Amino acid sequence: MKKYLSMLLFIFVLGCVASAVLIGMDILTSERIESNKEVELRKTVLDAFDIPYKMASINETYEKEIVIKMIGDLNFYLSPSQEIGFTYEGSGVWGPIKGFVAVDEEIETLRYVAVLQQEETPGLGGVVAEAPFLAQFVGVKIMPALEINQDSGPNKENEVDAITGATRTSKAFESILNSEIERYRLIWEQREE
Repeated sequence: MKKYLSMLLFIFVLGCVASAVLIGMDILTSERIESNKEVELRKTVLDAFDIPYKMASINETYEKEIVIKMIGDLNFYLSPSQEIGFTYEGSGVWGPIKGFVAVDEEIETLRYVAVLQQEETPGLGGVVAEAPFLAQFVGVKIMPALEINQDSGPNKENEVDAITGATRTSKAFESILNSEIERYRLIWEQREE
């Protein structure tokens, strides 16, 4: 009996020590993780607007070139050429999909689409974050709405090809982009100059 109690006590102490180490590491790294997320967003914004930068001076370039206009609780990122960018977020099949979109000043044509976070199946829905898939969005019209289609025919000016084998992810991504673009468009059009 004493042997079992000492084993349980050892397991309990080991669990407490391991938990304390993990909690301590989370506390120590949480600020750096948030800082890295902010740098990743700044890098994405500069890439979206084709603004050259060096990683050593990314913050200075970002502060100099990008204007952030907050309307309500939404941030609009404005480029020197008056293109508009904004973040988006929505539910994918297995978790949230978050990213950044740049559009022309009329909010009618996509200029850039990036995925910053996703939890889709690697090799299937995870393709949503890969450059070849996202590249097909550049220059696509978003009026009346963006369509991600699986048909093999030529695409219309507001269509892109879906991800093969990931129909649900493709439809979720289409829904996220359309709803977020529409939400930002409505707020942008109602702004006071």
